[in-house]
Amino acid sequence: RKVGANKFAPQSGMNEAGLVFSRLASYYPQKDIQQPDRKTITNEVAYLTDILHKCKTVEDVKRYIEQYDHSFFRNDVFIYVDNSGKYLIVEPYNLIQGNDPYYVLSNFCPSITENKKARKLERYKKGEDFLSTHELDASLQYCTALSDTMHVCRKRNGDGTLLTSIWDSKNGVVNLYFYHNYNATIQFKLSEELAKGDHILSVSDLFPVNSEFERFLNYKTPFNVPGLRISMVFTGVFLFFLSVLFLISYLRKRNTDQFNPIKLVFSGMNILLAAYLVVLVTNMNVYYFDAPYQHYSSRLISLSSYIPFLLLLLILPLSFYVISYFKFNHERRWMKSFLVLNNMIYFILIIGFGYWGFFNIIH
Repeated sequence: RKVGANKFAPQSGMNEAGLVFSRLASYYPQKDIQQPDRKTITNEVAYLTDILHKCKTVEDVKRYIEQYDHSFFRNDVFIYVDNSGKYLIVEPYNLIQGNDPYYVLSNFCPSITENKKARKLERYKKGEDFLSTHELDASLQYCTALSDTMHVCRKRNGDGTLLTSIWDSKNGVVNLYFYHNYNATIQFKLSEELAKGDHILSVSDLFPVNSEFERFLNYKTPFNVPGLRISMVFTGVFLFFLSVLFLISYLRKRNTDQFNPIKLVFSGMNILLAAYLVVLVTNMNVYYFDAPYQHYSSRLISLSSYIPFLLLLLILPLSFYVISYFKFNHERRWMKSFLVLNNMIYFILIIGFGYWGFFNIIH
């Protein structure tokens, strides 16, 4: 995970002692806990790599982490597994040890998540069911089948599980699978990779061409096209400006113009769209999760996902009123031009919302 210029924090890893870890995005509500006796994590790259440099068992990891205020990783949950099969779950405010050979974890903190709620995550449910109905086996074939069962491939965009790694901590081997394709794997030997020193590989180049990944790679969002993000910010500001302008004009001619109410509709729609554009330039998940997007903690963001449908519903009546306003209203041309321009922005936004799949509610 890129955390700065030429700085990458590990998402998973293994050391020569067979200690393995993986990092999952999760959510834990913030707590106001003062821990003056704990060290502050100032460099997550050094912190995470030092654990693999200095620890051999989960007991070692626990002692190391207890020195720090690990609530630094409030949006992550970690799992460390050592060569004996023991594991340590590292949440922002809790450490959980275990030795269950059937243990499975997904994107949640187990200390605050009941199993019934956890099973609402489809991949977790599938993994738990697989383990409960298959005899335990540590072979590569078994682990690959389990990973295939749990992988995510969202119908909306084909995106989902980017990498799957299966770690053989006894022999220092990792099998890597790319973009939820379990018919091809690349195997790495830890000793050989360490002997090469620091180096970087482009994972996609190691595997056969994957049409789903190519589509994913060419998918444009404000988070991979800076110019698009800038234009969306300017569009939001401009829509807000037009909203104020239309509102002032409406109030000035409230009782003198039969077409005047259209300004009030435009003004309200513009405010909603300006707010929605803020959501779109600050929430990457909107572009990849199923529509209408449901935010994990914000009901307002979840409700905003219905704004594109409201715009789609209003676009034809608004266009009709704009045409009528232009033909039969004798107001100054600049006001008519702003209304036409505003309507054109709506059409452009609808095209963009369609491209991003915001209308794809049938899964």
